[in-house]
Amino acid sequence: MQVARFVLPILCLIPGCSADPPIGQPQPFGPHAIEPSAALKGGALKLTAAQKSSIGRKIWQNESAGKITGLTHWNDGEEFPSLGIGHFIWYPKGFNGRWSETWPEFVNYAMRQGLQVPAVGRNPDCPWPNKPSFMRDFNGPQLAGLRHWLAANMTIQTEFIAYKSQEALPRIMRAAPAHEQVRIKSNYEKVAASANGVYALVDYVNFKGDGTNPTERYNNQGWGLMWVLMEMKNVPAGQKAAREFSAAAKRRLDLRIANSPRARGESRWRPGWHNRCDSYGRAL
Repeated sequence: MQVARFVLPILCLIPGCSADPPIGQPQPFGPHAIEPSAALKGGALKLTAAQKSSIGRKIWQNESAGKITGLTHWNDGEEFPSLGIGHFIWYPKGFNGRWSETWPEFVNYAMRQGLQVPAVGRNPDCPWPNKPSFMRDFNGPQLAGLRHWLAANMTIQTEFIAYKSQEALPRIMRAAPAHEQVRIKSNYEKVAASANGVYALVDYVNFKGDGTNPTERYNNQGWGLMWVLMEMKNVPAGQKAAREFSAAAKRRLDLRIANSPRARGESRWRPGWHNRCDSYGRAL
């Protein structure tokens, strides 16, 4: 089997490290089996094409139960739609939300890889200003065509999600308190020592961000990857670390719900969030 490597810069996470890949030049996310004992050998994480497919399908299952209709979705109570297997956020014109917008970034990534994204998806702003207008067009040619394209191009979406995970690590180390940096690096490496731990690290950044955006916090407490790695207890590498990552993620998300504005009703999402985090502790 031909080997390509998706390089996670875990061995160079100190602020100012020159090994940080430039934005817009993603490292390949390619095929070779993960052996837990060698997953971090040389700072490179090796994944088979089958594992890449498995991660993509798990993310799609997490976000929309693996349904094609879920590839273009607008949650109740939100001001924007979420698209693709990773539910990439796309803001309507004039809306500047708390969450990091990822759909335009994904489109740019896909086009740099030579893919032709449907014209409606290339708009810088979501052309539907609200959920009612979006739902009226749900079965129309633009949204149906976008779902068809997304269903046929799962690999590029998985590669983008993996790239975002890779891109997050140097940023986390720059943002983290100095006294937490060694622990963050250690916990990341422990989680990445199992195949499902790799899936957890890739999926969680797509799910709840890297934790460095100061607007993605309630009462100065965040829930992204940086905060989960700081939350983790000291456990051995491998499956125990993957299970502790799962538990730490649930603790941070529970804290988010407790700190969230009551009007948002975030407790309704707790069961789904917990189910997703539980998947991190199970073998891939």
